[in-house]
This record gives sequence, structure tokens and C-alpha cells, in this order.
Amino acid sequence: MRGALAAVLSQEADLEVPAEVDTADAVLPVVARTDPQVVVLDGVLAAKLAIGELCGRLPGAGVLILIDPEAVNSAFLELVGMAPRVGFIATDASPAELIDAVRRLAEGMPVIDPEVAVAALKAPRNPLTGRECEVLRLVSTGATGQEIAHRLNLTAGTVRNYLSHILAKTGARSRIEAVLKAQDAGWI
Repeated sequence: MRGALAAVLSQEADLEVPAEVDTADAVLPVVARTDPQVVVLDGVLAAKLAIGELCGRLPGAGVLILIDPEAVNSAFLELVGMAPRVGFIATDASPAELIDAVRRLAEGMPVIDPEVAVAALKAPRNPLTGRECEVLRLVSTGATGQEIAHRLNLTAGTVRNYLSHILAKTGARSRIEAVLKAQDAGWI
């Protein structure tokens, strides 16, 4: 699909595709080398990247995320707040819609596909605070309460309080269940 997308965009006289990548690890180095006006990512790559960091390395540039509306979750809702720097278009958009979206982002205009917008409105909201998400991400790596406290410069008691709040908000009975629920919902 990446090759077909590049071919469609390259056929336009005013658009150039300087590079294609297939892994999240390759995105930032290629962006640094090519300095694009718009970066086009699929939802899978976008989920693996820190989009805020990517936008920070691309002052004035846009990021277009191709996403299946059924895959929209609250993690993507946070990115909507980064418009017009970050745009969304459905994976089943026509080539003309895709080309128009790239051009609009390059001009600094917002791009949010109506299908994706509706899906975003229906996505479950994240009840967790930013700090609770950080704690839960560390839990998902297998970190102990003490390790989490050390990494986040918190006391062990504060970490226990966060974990209690997380369990209550997610309705989970264990840390592992909370992690699974949060991952399924796209909260972490």
C-alpha cells in the first residue's frame, strides 16, 4: 500500500515523495534528513510514534494520518487537538481526497475526514489522568511500584494511590487487567 500511495502522490506535478519508510524507528531519521512539508503515516505507525515529538521536529509541517475509522480510539482523540498540524483521513478515501488532504495540510489548513470525526465522537473517553497513564504504561513494562516511584520521582505511597485510582476508574480487579483494558481502549 505504501508504494501505491507514493505512486499516487508522485503523479501530481506539485507533490514530491522524498522517502518511504516501513517502521516507526525509521520515521524520525528520515524526517530529519528530508525536511518534508507533510508526513503521511498509517494509523499503525502513528500509534507507535510520539506525534508531538515529530511535530516538534517539523516546525510548520503537517502530519496526515490514514486511519480506519473503526480503529479510532481516545489516543487519537488527543491528536485531534493538534490540528491543523495533524490531520486525519479514512483509509478508504479516494486518491483525489488524499491528494487534497496533503495539499491542505501543506497550506496549514485543518484536515479531518468526516468519517473519522464521527468515529472520534463515538470513541470511549479516557478517564485516566496523564500521570495515571504514565504509571499504567510503566506497569505494562513489568515495573514494580518502587521502580515506578523512582522513575517518576514519586513516593511509593503516591504510586499506590495512583494504582488505586486506576483500578477504580477502569473497573479492573488487578494491575494486569487495568493495563489490558487501557490498551484495548487506546488509553495507553
